[in-house]
Amino acid sequence: MNRAENTSIFGCRGIDISFGGRPILKQVGLHVDNHEVLGLVGPNGAGKTSLFEVLCGRYTPSAGQVWLGGDDVTQLSVHDRARKGLARTYQSPVVPSAMSVAEVFRAARFAHRPYLTRFDAEWGCHLAHFQVRWDTPAGALDTFDRRKLLLACLLMRKPAVLLLDEPASGLINSEIDELDLVIRRLVDEYAIGAILIEHRLELLSAIADRTVVLDLGEVIATGTPREVFENPRVLAAYFEEPAHA
Repeated sequence: MNRAENTSIFGCRGIDISFGGRPILKQVGLHVDNHEVLGLVGPNGAGKTSLFEVLCGRYTPSAGQVWLGGDDVTQLSVHDRARKGLARTYQSPVVPSAMSVAEVFRAARFAHRPYLTRFDAEWGCHLAHFQVRWDTPAGALDTFDRRKLLLACLLMRKPAVLLLDEPASGLINSEIDELDLVIRRLVDEYAIGAILIEHRLELLSAIADRTVVLDLGEVIATGTPREVFENPRVLAAYFEEPAHA
């Protein structure tokens, strides 16, 4: 483990995974610190979602290690990693449609011990800029409010790390600007790390401290958003025209 990994709250190293004999991830490593937002980008098929599945515990790598808070969690289940402080959102903000906002928060508060109070839920709503009536059916919320509801509910777990899978999907520009502020505020207020997959480069440029670029299952660049988006290898991966036969 190198010096940067020694001080990080969460990360992985040497991750390999294959499906049907086809390599999907090859010796992938990354890490995130407290108070840090790490962007994860790459062309379609680069392996970003597969890496998230490894990080959260749904996929077990054939090689490599995942650690959280100094502990090796490579073999832990999704639920055990959640209990240790790993929280995740998905591309589609699915909420319990038949439940009210208050009922959703009650379920989130009582999902893990120690149980949090209604005040904690109200504070989570404040930080996530979630402002709707508590008796509102969760299924009646628009896309952005669903995302904010899910973020606020994750705070009920006292997370150490947030994994955010395309949080700007389905949002308009003004909502993305607000999302910038929400994510940054959560990371700073709770002293946590966040890793987000995102195709909207303007969001990453606004809030990411560092960015990791995947292509064909390998890390091809790491650095500030500006550094990686000016990297010739990254530009080629995104924009190079395929050769004609």
